[in-house]
Amino acid sequence: MAGGGLAVASAAGGVEFEAKITPIVIISCIMAATGGLMFGYDVGVSGGVTSMPDFLKKFFPVVYKRTIDGDLGSNYCKYDNQGLQLFTSSLYLAGLTATFFASYTTRRLGRKLTMLIAGVFFLIGVVLNAAAQDLAMLIAGRILLGCGVGFANQAVPVFLSEIAPTRIRGGLNILFQLNVTIGILFANLVNYGTAKIKGGWGWRLSLGLAGVPAILLTIGALLVVDTPNSLIERGKLEQGKAVLKKIRGTDNVEPEYLELVEASRIAKEVKHPFRNLLLSKNRPQLIIAVALQFFQQFTGINAIMFYAPVLFSTLGFKNDASLYSAVITGAVNVVSTVVSVYSVDKVGRRFLLLQAGVQMFFSQVVIAIVLGFKVTDKSDHMGNGFAVLVVIMICTYVAAFAWSWGPLGWLIPSETFPLETRSAGQSVTVCINLLFTFVIAQAFLSMLCHFKFGIFLFFSGWVLIMSIFVWFLVPETKNIPIEEMTERVWKKHWFWKRYMVDDDDEYVVQDDLAKKNGYSNGNSL
Repeated sequence: MAGGGLAVASAAGGVEFEAKITPIVIISCIMAATGGLMFGYDVGVSGGVTSMPDFLKKFFPVVYKRTIDGDLGSNYCKYDNQGLQLFTSSLYLAGLTATFFASYTTRRLGRKLTMLIAGVFFLIGVVLNAAAQDLAMLIAGRILLGCGVGFANQAVPVFLSEIAPTRIRGGLNILFQLNVTIGILFANLVNYGTAKIKGGWGWRLSLGLAGVPAILLTIGALLVVDTPNSLIERGKLEQGKAVLKKIRGTDNVEPEYLELVEASRIAKEVKHPFRNLLLSKNRPQLIIAVALQFFQQFTGINAIMFYAPVLFSTLGFKNDASLYSAVITGAVNVVSTVVSVYSVDKVGRRFLLLQAGVQMFFSQVVIAIVLGFKVTDKSDHMGNGFAVLVVIMICTYVAAFAWSWGPLGWLIPSETFPLETRSAGQSVTVCINLLFTFVIAQAFLSMLCHFKFGIFLFFSGWVLIMSIFVWFLVPETKNIPIEEMTERVWKKHWFWKRYMVDDDDEYVVQDDLAKKNGYSNGNSL
């Protein structure tokens, strides 16, 4: 962690940005990335508590009665209940709404204050959930947690991308996703322990312990420095320069500082950043950001992570065994994300995405074949050998996702948008992610009931489509400074270069369109 290792990034004009890997950068990134810890815990805890009999008995008696009586109709339909799915998915719907407000605070108030707002939302939501007396109180807590997710997911990836030296930007940015996986594992371990508590209050402890990452995020937001990009963007030039010297560990920051000031000047000329996202020159970043978030959810990963204990229970695992299997997949998730931290800036983004596509496709097809033969509507006895094979294949699938689509779905959008549309672009990224997270969370148990083993073939088909998309349309962004993406990536890509028109040309086109629609120059985009 000590400041060794000099990172040097080439600028467009041949100037080199000097940057040491300083302790303050590492510490700031670790503290900020605890937003991922909170997000991960919320993802992991919901599946565990929804498989606990005491929780189901209190809030979802219909589902509880169905699992106790054994009158299921089909093993795949044990937990098919819209209310139960709403408990999980309401968080993501709230996050979707909150991200629009978070875009404003990220741009106007800074990355640091936005993370602090997220921490406060998390803390209030945790209290409501742990003390819930009825379903309305439970959902209200989840909605506040969702607001925290919206603000944290908006600010943290941008913070990490801006504060990190170019050479290790990918690795440090993935700290967010690493903390997501640690949060999921922590939640699985907590659920495994609290499920054994007698007296019917184990689920309260599971939901209440979300306060630990919530407190860490709040304290972290108070301690970290805001990014030079954000300070300069808000007109605090001297403060931004001082912070830049501090985080880079050198006084020789003039070239990087001047580039940030110029990027900020251009950004301030943009009065409507969301409209600006639709300009031709911003279309590649927008399309890739939206596609990556859509595809990330349609890998099926959150279906497994949300409902891992429920899924294993559906496949015939007893309660302890299903929670234990969820812990195993959570551990694989963490270890594999560490692999990504070390490899993303070495082998690159494209290689990880494509390799993982092959691995995920294979494992999902094998799972579908095993379940098709061994888990029917009336029989869920797979036998030990096939049960172990299913767990191994799910772990193989989770590992591939964890070193590819998991972290890179956040990393690539956060490092490709130019400063003038970065907050708006990140807002759209988070919005699309949460929208489709909500769709999957709300629909998965019903899809499992109707598709049965075919659910894994459904997701494997999407994995094939997204791998083709990456092969043709996602460029490599490894070791390229954020402010130079246009010149060194988009203008050289075989397909996207056609959208890289000059600003003057584009505004002439805008002006013509505005006049056709009856607007004057002052009212155009």
